[in-house]
Amino acid sequence: MDRRLITILLIVFVGILGASMILPILPLYAQRQYHMSPQVITLLNASFFAAQFVAGPYLGRLSDRVGRLPVLIFSQIGTAISFVMLAFAPNVSILFLARILDGITGGNIIVAQAYVTDITPREQRTQSLGYIFAVFGLGFIIGPALGGFLSAAYGPRIPYLIAAVAAILTVVLTWFVLGETLTPEQRLAGHSLRRDGLSVSAILGNYPLLLVLSLAFFGQFAFGLFQGTFALYSEAVLFQNYPPESISLGVGLLLAAVGVGQLLTQTLLLRPLLRRYGEAWLVVIGTTSRMIGMFIFAVITTPWLGAIGSLFFAAGMGLLMPPLQSLATSAVPDDMRGGILGIYQSTTNLAVIVSTAIAGVIFAYHPTLPFWLGGTLSLALIIPALWLVRRTAAAKAATALATDQPLTEIAH
Repeated sequence: MDRRLITILLIVFVGILGASMILPILPLYAQRQYHMSPQVITLLNASFFAAQFVAGPYLGRLSDRVGRLPVLIFSQIGTAISFVMLAFAPNVSILFLARILDGITGGNIIVAQAYVTDITPREQRTQSLGYIFAVFGLGFIIGPALGGFLSAAYGPRIPYLIAAVAAILTVVLTWFVLGETLTPEQRLAGHSLRRDGLSVSAILGNYPLLLVLSLAFFGQFAFGLFQGTFALYSEAVLFQNYPPESISLGVGLLLAAVGVGQLLTQTLLLRPLLRRYGEAWLVVIGTTSRMIGMFIFAVITTPWLGAIGSLFFAAGMGLLMPPLQSLATSAVPDDMRGGILGIYQSTTNLAVIVSTAIAGVIFAYHPTLPFWLGGTLSLALIIPALWLVRRTAAAKAATALATDQPLTEIAH
């Protein structure tokens, strides 16, 4: 494996470890310390994604123009500051401000993915992006469980301070270890790139890209329903009548199961399934697995069954997102990779904004309703995912005819 890829994966791991520590505790922290309602808590989650939705394309294009490293360092510093603000927030307004700041500067994953595409050949891009999701999984194994334990043992503010330290460590790693991937000529080309290259009209006119972005949007809509209400759902359904410390730890462990599923998917399933079925079929398989996970959460009432739902949900996410990202970067010229990953990130963030904003209202009606809705939406997405398979196969057939290659040589 490329040494640069190992380094960027280490940086992503440290960042995800810090960020995932706060996932099981932020909704409960907001509820217990600031007496926020479920509707306001989900809006707090949505504020992060709303800020990332606005800033994502700009950060992606900025990384095309000035290089990956400056944007990566800037975003990591912003994340560290936001965690400190969460730890010492005197009121609800500062909580929202902290999440918005993290969203505005939260381009580290976008730029990390662009960095990976810079150093990876096209035919290996899905697998390399899958490594990032494997690191996500590893971070989610350790981070939520650690956050839940630290919150239960030392109080709800300690995990935020440790997460801030983790973010600062990623800055140090980036500064001293990682090298720039874009040459001065490539950055100059990024400065010269016409703005209409990523305009709305250009995206709407790029049918393959539009189909990929649509699948990503509705797929992440289901994810937003899961993420926005999972801690509250766990307290109301899976851990009903448990003491608060046990609830925090239990939510952390269930989210750690999501991380286990992510890691196993990327290390054991992605590569052989990609080789056998190709990127488009992985989108179908991932959507189906995510649907099963959502329906499991909709019907269960005991924590141990939640681990099974977490594994199916994580496998679906791990098989769905890397091929969609790879297909998105393949639909535009190479000098627009950072920009299109920013557009892709904003598309998924918009889905999470809308879904988390309404998830609290849906949850208030019934705690399991967000999972019924998410599972049904995933079921409906199988149809356009199969359409993507058909279109991809047709494009490969056309390529074979144009280059006089046997179809069997480019089947995957």
